Amino acid sequence: MSATTTAAPSGTSTVARRGKGAVLGLLAWAAGLLFFLPVAWMVLTSFHSEPDAATNPPSLLAPLTLDSYRTFFGEGGGASPWPPLINSMTASLASTALVLLLALPAAYALSIRPVKAWRDVLFFFLSTKMLPVVAGLLPVYLIAKNIGMLDNIWLLVILYTSMNLPIAVWMLQSFLAEVPPSVIEAAQIDGARLPTILWRVIVPIAGPGIAATSLICFIFSWNEMLFARVLTGVTAQTAPVFLTSFITSQGLFLAQMCAASFAISLPVLAAGFAAQDKLVQGLSLGAVK
Repeated sequence: MSATTTAAPSGTSTVARRGKGAVLGLLAWAAGLLFFLPVAWMVLTSFHSEPDAATNPPSLLAPLTLDSYRTFFGEGGGASPWPPLINSMTASLASTALVLLLALPAAYALSIRPVKAWRDVLFFFLSTKMLPVVAGLLPVYLIAKNIGMLDNIWLLVILYTSMNLPIAVWMLQSFLAEVPPSVIEAAQIDGARLPTILWRVIVPIAGPGIAATSLICFIFSWNEMLFARVLTGVTAQTAPVFLTSFITSQGLFLAQMCAASFAISLPVLAAGFAAQDKLVQGLSLGAVK
């Protein structure tokens, strides 16, 4: 009788935990579907013709066509999307590489071999993100104009590097703080110098965190539009700026814009899918102390 009385609360708590887990699972699925529906709607609209895409209410059963994708890739005589896509890829990859090159030694100095007042240094990095981007747009434009860097893709590389560097330092600092000091001390005893320690010891251990930081910096650079819209023209036009060409005086070409948006999003989606395991590991690496 006593054993039965003691086991009852345990069984009740197990049922309660399972019920709570089921509710949280349903809420997670609902939130995921809520975020996924606009993307699914965009993809479906991209396969409709312009008249069908402009109907109100929209027609879900309208015939599917690839006309919008043919137009996006320049088969109808329109502007080719390849130069803007190449510009976006160049700016995103180059800025991400520079960010990692600069942020990794800085994060090492703030975590594994902390400098004096390292918390103040981290706050200084964070404070650079408090200024709205539009507040610095006019000075950056005037400087770029005076040095002849307007409509130059390398100007965007420099700007994207400076914009993403504080975020990368913050993220990498938390990731590198998880590296065991004994491993670094062993490498120093063996005579390894700082570049060797960074490349052969820290990078393999903190690889998931570095991958997560790289992917986030790449996404931020790929999606940036304000500086690209103001500081570029034809030569250095990026993919987000190219999207605005589908809004003309004749109206909004909704199906073509959806097709272009989906096509331009594919590199980011592919990178996220390829690195999803390292992204999850990296984002959770510094979460538990």
